Amino acid sequence: MKILIVRHGDPDYEHDSLTEKGVREAKLLSKRLLKEKPYKIYVSPLGRAQKTASYYLEESGEKFITVDWLKEFFHPVKHKDGTEGIPWDLYPAFVNENTDLLDKDKWYDTEYMKSGNIKEYYNEVINGFDELLAENGYKRNGLIYNAINSNDNTIILFCHFGVECVLLSHLFNTSPVCLWQGFCAAPTSVTTIYTEERVKGIAHFRCASFGDISHLYAADEPPAFAARFCETYDNFEQRH
Repeated sequence: MKILIVRHGDPDYEHDSLTEKGVREAKLLSKRLLKEKPYKIYVSPLGRAQKTASYYLEESGEKFITVDWLKEFFHPVKHKDGTEGIPWDLYPAFVNENTDLLDKDKWYDTEYMKSGNIKEYYNEVINGFDELLAENGYKRNGLIYNAINSNDNTIILFCHFGVECVLLSHLFNTSPVCLWQGFCAAPTSVTTIYTEERVKGIAHFRCASFGDISHLYAADEPPAFAARFCETYDNFEQRH
């Protein structure tokens, strides 16, 4: 089986939709995805993901399923000063002082994550994901998957960066903080994951490409900066 995880286009967060640039990106993404023959398509309920998917769905005529747990992983946690933030927007110095955040068995039991009951929300996502995978032929068994119906189908997930990292952390048995802190998926990027069944009946997931935006480069459309922060501290034209 092949899984394509697609991030929405350049976001207009105020209206939960896309900017004009995001619309251009989504249309270019649509042309790329038309080469795929998906077995099933799942879409986050949030407007920016639905809008991104709409261009492909309109051209392809494919049907889709809206999945609530694919919405962005936006669950407030509390900082020591009493202010609230999101669990995947951390300063490096904070992670350096709280290294349990990088441990797959300890990250959700840190004081920071417990302040927002993040373990419950994380389990909601990964349990939904495992149910989806089981419906498509692969049932979780510890750290691996039993191939109960081996197949070469393609499924597409239209969602968001934060929740994408949650899904990948589960597949690769690691803390999502490692992915939230170390990876960048630009708007309309495509992450491609394949199953490997080298032993009959036992499947493993492998990432063939992360955050690919070749469809943008092919059309001379620069990637949006929405996924990144300032490259150097003195560059105040970029997000800090």
